[in-house]
Amino acid sequence: MTHPPLIANQLRQVVGLAWSLLQQLDEAAARVKPAPDKWSPKEILGHLIDSASNNHHKFVRTLAQPHHDFVGYAQDFWVAAQHYQQAAWPSLLTLWQAYNLHLAWVIEHAAPARLAHTISIAGAGPFRLDFIMADYVEHLKHHLRQILPEAPFRSEFANVYRA
Repeated sequence: MTHPPLIANQLRQVVGLAWSLLQQLDEAAARVKPAPDKWSPKEILGHLIDSASNNHHKFVRTLAQPHHDFVGYAQDFWVAAQHYQQAAWPSLLTLWQAYNLHLAWVIEHAAPARLAHTISIAGAGPFRLDFIMADYVEHLKHHLRQILPEAPFRSEFANVYRA
């Protein structure tokens, strides 16, 4: 089991480092797609906002009951439907930062006895809540590396639960 304050602190560190680097990208750079079928930095950040939203629900709902079945989501559709490519970069940054800092707060204050609660996602699982929380941070770093390949994001939790 991973201690929630450690996960929360790691999330805050990643957000802090990424925030300062992401602010250096201008609107034009944030709009560039590396290939027609690949997401731009705006779209990646939009996906990370969607991920924060979905994980917020996973965290709180799984804290509330011993097991929760959660549906998956069509991430490409979500990104396209919300027109992240046309959104203002500073607005996306602000929303992304605020949502992740709130998630760090939720994680930090999760009742330890409820971390063993489980969740199934689109039929996969069950996964322990503490795994979902730690994996969220790794997922965030994975996508931030796509925007910021030089950023020194360490993988604290990458192998915590994997055999």
